[in-house]
Amino acid sequence: MPLDLEPEKHPEDPDTRPDGEAGVRPDLADECVDHRFKGLPPDAEGLTVGALAAQRRNLFTGGFTTPVLALSAESVEHNLRLLETYAERHGLAFAPHGKTSMAPQLFDRQIEHGAWGITAAVPHQARVYRAHGIARIFLANELVDAVALRWLAGELDADPGFRFVCYVDSVRGVELMDDALRAAGARRPVDVVVELGAGDGARTGARTEADCAAVADAVADARTLRLVGVAGYEGEVPRADQDRVRAWLRRLTALAAAFDKAGRFDPAIGEIVVSAGGSAWFDTVAEVFAGLPDLSLPVLRLLRSGAYVSHDSGHYRTLTPFNRVPEEGALEPAFRLWAQVVSRPTSEQAFTNAGKRDAAYDLHLPEAQVVRDARTGELRPADGITVTGLSDQHGWLRTEAGADLEVGDWLGMGLSHPCTSFDKWQLIPLVEADGTVVDYVRTFF
Repeated sequence: MPLDLEPEKHPEDPDTRPDGEAGVRPDLADECVDHRFKGLPPDAEGLTVGALAAQRRNLFTGGFTTPVLALSAESVEHNLRLLETYAERHGLAFAPHGKTSMAPQLFDRQIEHGAWGITAAVPHQARVYRAHGIARIFLANELVDAVALRWLAGELDADPGFRFVCYVDSVRGVELMDDALRAAGARRPVDVVVELGAGDGARTGARTEADCAAVADAVADARTLRLVGVAGYEGEVPRADQDRVRAWLRRLTALAAAFDKAGRFDPAIGEIVVSAGGSAWFDTVAEVFAGLPDLSLPVLRLLRSGAYVSHDSGHYRTLTPFNRVPEEGALEPAFRLWAQVVSRPTSEQAFTNAGKRDAAYDLHLPEAQVVRDARTGELRPADGITVTGLSDQHGWLRTEAGADLEVGDWLGMGLSHPCTSFDKWQLIPLVEADGTVVDYVRTFF
């Protein structure tokens, strides 16, 4: 029996689900502060997050325990404004990758600063987004899980204002999606973009233009899917440099033009999606997307960089495109992990109480930046102090001759790779430059 893919009639309030589940963001300020959250003041037990934030405690004198991760309020705001301005200047829509932070409060801020929607990688992330009211989701993966597709069909059918787009990169994947959506009784088709692989030995994606055409043919035969564009991830280009990335991006835009010329896009879709852009090459994405020829429909040039919101003091500090285009501005690292010196066994060695459970270490070790003197509360540069290793709950420090550090001092460290920094902390203080905690960022990993 053919599926009815006509839109279902819904109540006027799209935020009310038929099963009674409200599609509005839960009030995170009402969550109770307790032992689940590392580093928070023990005497705040039982307060709501909102009540604790209203107290505007000082990170250093307000009862926080170490280790504690902090986000700079000023740097987060700066980074949000910078990417908003950059996207506007270059005619780009922006769906930052939410896997970086999994923090709905930051998603809200990103959308307030012009984001079209939020990118996800896996179904769980999309469920978190929907639970917190995100209306547009780009899933940068092929979705073939029948259970997740049944959930997605329900979300689309229940909310006519919900926009969802995901990758397809194989004929088999298309078949699995179609089978699952038919079985779920989907009424709205799922919008898909064909993913062009970044080259031999790269990650996902159809490897050749002929492969992409075969996937598009399969989509055309699946009544539960609708082709709306092409996409990929230039960060996986083998031996990536600007020339290789530019060449791959030109293949991507040429694929969009070829699909359009072949009449693969139904005019009813309203716009053609062309999407790329991680955190390392978005300047090249902007350059190549600017040269995209006119197509039969308006083009949504969709950038997906996610690490910018916090930036970092290591990996992305080196890779950020703003190093190549300094006239466009500069991101600021927003993370600082505070740990306490708990052992100083020799003049060349010290240990903090922050380790692998607290700090990202998959790309670079933390960077010692500043010391807060336990005796005076004064701050000084962490001169002559280097983090050389991490145990589960200890940081190993090498201290040069004359390094001013003793047991009890707090060490402020910069972190590398935001994606593996956020996921170690469920509630992160948002701190102004003078140490005042103005809010707490909740993560959902």
